[in-house]
Amino acid sequence: MAATLSHPGVYIQEIPGGSRTITGVATAVAAFVGRALRGPVDVPVAISSYAEFERTFGGLWRDSGLGYAVRDFYLNGGNQAVIVRLARDATSAQLDLNGALTLDAVGPGGWGNGLHAEVTHASGEEATTVADQQGVDADELFHLTVREGPAENPVLVETYPNVTLVDGPRRVDTVLAASRLVRVGTAPALPGTGRPDAGGYDVDTADPAATGTDGTHLTAAEYTDGGALEGTKQGIYALRDAELFTLLCLPPSVPDQALDDTVWADALDFCVRQRAFLLVDPPPTETADTVRAWVGARGLTANGRNGALYFPRVRRPDPLRAGAVREFAPCGAVAGVMARTDAARGVWKAPAGVEAALAGVTGPALALTDGENGSLNPYAVNCLRTFRATGTLVWGARTLRGADVLADEYRYVPVRRLALFLEETLVRATQWVVFEPNDEPLWAQMRASIGGFLQDLFRQGAFQGRTPREAYFVKCDSETTTQYDIDRGVLNVLVGFAAVKPAEFVVIGIQQRTAAAAT
Repeated sequence: MAATLSHPGVYIQEIPGGSRTITGVATAVAAFVGRALRGPVDVPVAISSYAEFERTFGGLWRDSGLGYAVRDFYLNGGNQAVIVRLARDATSAQLDLNGALTLDAVGPGGWGNGLHAEVTHASGEEATTVADQQGVDADELFHLTVREGPAENPVLVETYPNVTLVDGPRRVDTVLAASRLVRVGTAPALPGTGRPDAGGYDVDTADPAATGTDGTHLTAAEYTDGGALEGTKQGIYALRDAELFTLLCLPPSVPDQALDDTVWADALDFCVRQRAFLLVDPPPTETADTVRAWVGARGLTANGRNGALYFPRVRRPDPLRAGAVREFAPCGAVAGVMARTDAARGVWKAPAGVEAALAGVTGPALALTDGENGSLNPYAVNCLRTFRATGTLVWGARTLRGADVLADEYRYVPVRRLALFLEETLVRATQWVVFEPNDEPLWAQMRASIGGFLQDLFRQGAFQGRTPREAYFVKCDSETTTQYDIDRGVLNVLVGFAAVKPAEFVVIGIQQRTAAAAT
């Protein structure tokens, strides 16, 4: 803004630099969708540790692969995750406070049957003072304590003093909106009158309508329902409300079984639109001879750039079965390896090789030979293999479009994930451009901002080439944006990059030379 020149003298004016710094988005935010013991349903919940998953969703559960996958993710170097809990035919426990108030457990599940509520009445001069402050009668105040688990060893205890059923600043339904245990039920309606009788209240487990249940195993209808759930943001589509996710894992509803095959195509289509990457787990019944045809038979090749398949399953001890070794889907462990590799080397480094060891596993469910690995790799099957000195490793880095016969430009996982990283970063970092004057000053700012971001990646080794000119380019001028585009309100920016491709096959030539030739 120009200074008002009102008198002779020196005026100071701060001038904007004209360049906006671009910061890359996170590359390994893993979304997990599946069945859990507790927690909100069809709501994306961001977590940053496995302990947080245990507090919110109940931890490991024999009847679901979700907890095991999340645990493997953090064991292998994961950091940020988003959890969506799905439930089928599950019900929520309910506490009836003598007909004056009903409390529903937060989220369905049998865990709610251990809830206990304690009501005490406020009285005396202190109650009168608090009532006057709230604008209610003293005999309408009560203290509410909600507990999960036995009194001698509770899981969680929450206390809410001086709440009411009538309108006021401490009306119980607004206060309990932040509770991790209960919410106010639909009956009786609030605001009400009076207050619940003093005493303790437990879930009436003899009443099926008041008892919480865990429900049954999930089907395709809970995940996608053929895409019909997208409009209601349920199933995997609840992730549309997530701030960001870049990896999608769908651990099976039953650890020893497979996800419904029809879910994978819908999930892959969703990942394409969300600029995310899907980790596909083939059924446990697949063998080295049959898994090659599994991808094509499920229609996963068309959108295969945004997904990768890892085979076979992994074996690891199960803490819920006294350490007995069981087989589990590898998606969580592989997602953790991707997060660890991104943090150490960058998203452009293939999450495979001797640095991609799987922690917490005893080995793959099927020991693959070099010959079997060689027959699977051309069909874009990424193998998990055990080597004597290095343990169990991720030994493949191809997308579902990585079959040799397809010759796709995004055949490699790091190349595709780098492209998705650039797309998501630039979409978020250039929102300020909307409604700016579409002319050369704006074009210059775009070139400077995006060019600076790509130059930083070039210095880190993200692109091929000896010079920036060989590694990337940013074009935003009158050639990309013509007068016709300007008249339509369109700004075109062209960004190109030369991705670093992994050294998938290393050939070392050895030649024998005679002593005479050596001299």
